[in-house]
Amino acid sequence: MRLEMKRFQKVAWYLRPFFWNQKRKYGQPLEPAKVWASVPRLFLSVASVFGALERGQSPVDPAIRSLVSIRVSQMNWCSFCVDLNSLITMQRINSYEKVNAVEAWRKSKLFSPAETAALDYAEQMTDSKQQVTDECFKKLKENFDEKSIVELTALIAFQNMSSKFNSALGIEPQGLCKK
Repeated sequence: MRLEMKRFQKVAWYLRPFFWNQKRKYGQPLEPAKVWASVPRLFLSVASVFGALERGQSPVDPAIRSLVSIRVSQMNWCSFCVDLNSLITMQRINSYEKVNAVEAWRKSKLFSPAETAALDYAEQMTDSKQQVTDECFKKLKENFDEKSIVELTALIAFQNMSSKFNSALGIEPQGLCKK
């Protein structure tokens, strides 16, 4: 990592439950969370948005959320995010084959029409050299209602922020997804 980790060892007392939960869930606290926690207000804001996007009642299927998160992470060179999101995807769909095919999803027959529409949308949103095309949005509307599109757009924007943050700071993978 490009920052000195000793600076991130002390965590505000009211954030400790978040780290306890991460240790329980992943076996260790997540490095990006420690960095965000160095500015507690930022940490709470980011955690709040993440919680809203990952809630159980989201209209976007959890598998699609995970696949999109992997693809955005790949495009932003965030190896930590690819590691974490691959683990989450494996827990949701139990398919290494599909996880490994995300980068070349256009050439794969493994993905449903909704998944391909979401992955195309994620790529177009993430690539700063292009805009989302009308054709892409048409396919999106064929597979998702408007509320789902809003949430999917928010998820892609959030994953872009998160993966760019981690990539810029050189946050390394933690070996979470052992494939």
